[in-house]
Amino acid sequence: MPLIKGGAPVSCSRRFFADEETPPDPNDAIVSLGRLVAAGGDVFRSVRLMPADDPLALAPHIRRLDLIEIAFPGFRDGRGFSAAQLLRRRLGYTGELRAVGQVLRDQVFFMARSGFDAFLIDDPHAEEIVAAALSEFTVAYQSAADDTRTIWERRWNARPAHTRRDDR
Repeated sequence: MPLIKGGAPVSCSRRFFADEETPPDPNDAIVSLGRLVAAGGDVFRSVRLMPADDPLALAPHIRRLDLIEIAFPGFRDGRGFSAAQLLRRRLGYTGELRAVGQVLRDQVFFMARSGFDAFLIDDPHAEEIVAAALSEFTVAYQSAADDTRTIWERRWNARPAHTRRDDR
């Protein structure tokens, strides 16, 4: 599975270790939320959240983490979008936020708006999928975890100052 970050394939030495596996190097290990919490958060720098995991449980560890993977075992489960928003907006997470698993092309743009900046997709054409999805829309209608100005903000700022009212 190719890892796409910044629109291009990149390499990553980190891999996910199930709870019963012992990683040779904790710095290269991605672990479950349960394992991270049990270790006290000082051992591992990377975690994978499953759909049923509570992202707010990462609050005490958020500053030490530099990679959070959010698993999408099925394309119909949208809880990962909410988890990404919580991590970026409420907890202020600034590290890499990676979508992993069954990600459809139609979801990539909205994942990026939710705060994902890397994609590990079960498709050999992942680079083309991500590039096409991220360039498909040029305007956002509502605010999200990214820095995109909404169409309403663009229109408001485009009006002459003497015609604006500050009662919005």
